[in-house]
Amino acid sequence: MGTQGVFIGVQSGERGITLKSPRELALMRQAGKVVAQTIAVLEEALRPGMKTRELDEIAFREIKRQGAKPSFKGYRGYPCTICVSINNEIVHGIPGERLIQEGDLVSLDVGAVVGGFHGDAAVTVGAGRISPEAADLIEVTREALERGIQAARPGSRIGDISWAVQSFAEGRGYSVVRQYVGHGIGRALHEEPAVPNFGPPDSGPLLRKGMVIAIEPMVNVGGWQTRVLGDSWTVVTADESLSAHFENTLAITDGEPEVLTRL
Repeated sequence: MGTQGVFIGVQSGERGITLKSPRELALMRQAGKVVAQTIAVLEEALRPGMKTRELDEIAFREIKRQGAKPSFKGYRGYPCTICVSINNEIVHGIPGERLIQEGDLVSLDVGAVVGGFHGDAAVTVGAGRISPEAADLIEVTREALERGIQAARPGSRIGDISWAVQSFAEGRGYSVVRQYVGHGIGRALHEEPAVPNFGPPDSGPLLRKGMVIAIEPMVNVGGWQTRVLGDSWTVVTADESLSAHFENTLAITDGEPEVLTRL
């Protein structure tokens, strides 16, 4: 679940960043596996003609089955277990009675808590057959996340992640959302540091072993500007263009980052 830059400052420093202990990382691995398994179940279940609230119900049952708790339900008053954002909806779409249509782009954002520690991840999938434009957007956003993950090495800086995401997505002709960013994660769903999807390399807080962050590119076909709908949650593209969202939680190690939200 992305956070607004105003909540966790995009220019945040290293103050407030926590390094996780081995015990805390073990709990975050468990939370990450719950999230990854829940996303897998949702991807299998998703089909045209179902209501978005059905996905929310499936996610709630799956998270509880694994002995965890949903991270999002009740967070700042959010009413549901997951976020389901469709087509021009970027993030924070509230599940309800809306029917998923053939060709829709559906973003699924899932969070879970185990032993007081959170995991957070998102994917965008197509409902049935989707357009070539939509398929390319999904692949570019997925790859932008991978570029960001590969930049997350000890001794690098948050800006190196930001630039890896931005340069790849913009190099393919897309824009990256600027009002909403990735974040640190641990005992709280949103912690320092902010992890923007834009910005210069070699800037921002230093990456150190024990840091855990959520990288989450939000990539648009049109411009990067956004607006919030009347429900005070759902964020859409200002120009109504398609958007995709991918996210993983990962731990900084001595070498390759450890992605905690993969099976």
